[in-house]
This record gives sequence, C-alpha cells and structure tokens, in this order.
Amino acid sequence: MGNTIGLNNKNRNNIKPLSMSNTLTAIFLEALVLSGSMTANTNREKELIIWLAQRDQEVVGIGTVGFDIDELPWTTESFIAEKQFLLKALDNAISGFEWSKLSYEPNNVMVIRRLDHFKKMIIEFEVNDVDEQQYLDWIENNDQDETPTIPRGYPKCENHNILLSCHGCLICNNEY
Repeated sequence: MGNTIGLNNKNRNNIKPLSMSNTLTAIFLEALVLSGSMTANTNREKELIIWLAQRDQEVVGIGTVGFDIDELPWTTESFIAEKQFLLKALDNAISGFEWSKLSYEPNNVMVIRRLDHFKKMIIEFEVNDVDEQQYLDWIENNDQDETPTIPRGYPKCENHNILLSCHGCLICNNEY
C-alpha cells in the first residue's frame, strides 16, 4: 500500500503523481508541517498547514492520506499568497528547517526528492484549478463539532511547536 499525491486531472508538463510508502508519507508530512508551522503567519497559512497535518495516518489509517493538490483548502481570492506561502514552506522543508525536532534522522535524499516533486506540483497548480468547495466543505462543521476541524486559536504542540490539527500533534502521534 502507500499514498499518492496527484496534481489534478491535468497532467501538466508530464508531472507524474507522487507515490510514497506509508513511512515516507509520514516523514514527508512531518517535515512539511514542521516548516509550515514555523513559517505560517496568517490564519489562511495556518489553515493550509493544519489541513496537511490532518493527513495523519496514525489516526485516519495507513495508506489513506493521499490527495490531489486541488483538494487543499485553497481560495481564489488569496491563491497567489497561499501558493507563495506553500512554496516558501517547501523551500524551508527542503533545506531541513526544524528537522532537529524529529526524534529520528530522516533519509535526506528520499525526503528531499519527494518535497521537491511536491514543489513542482504546487508550481504547476493554477488559480483556475482551485475548487473552493473543498475549503467550504472542510470548514463547514468547524463551529458545530465538539472537536473542531480547525482548533480554535491555532494552538501549537508544546513539544514540537507545530500547529495542532483536530487529531492533535502529527509528530507526537507518530512517536512510539
């Protein structure tokens, strides 16, 4: 099994979907969420990282966290800023930013290769690919649920300083 991240139904510039083992997916997400949590300033930026943190296989199930780029909670109004933020977070993750907070030494080559592939997908993604209904569906029940989709106040983990999702800390959940 494993997980696949796709650009969308348009295979621009022959960018193939990103396929990863379950373990590599967890490391990929931890590196990106670490970087994004340290880079996010606006609520929209924090929401993008929280959405990624919710792809927590320890909670939702191994091999079930693949997605297409258009499923991210993009908005057309802030698309350019959201895309620039994700690219900055990816650049930081590729540079190993905050990896010292992990309890293990990731295989740099494998993780960086996947982060770079994901970056190429984000670069190719365009505003006319945005499906704002994804964002609306994601936040729809935020104020009605006992455990909101987006934790109120955008709290961070005391141990790892990453944004918490409705599942808690992505890194704490994966530590054994």
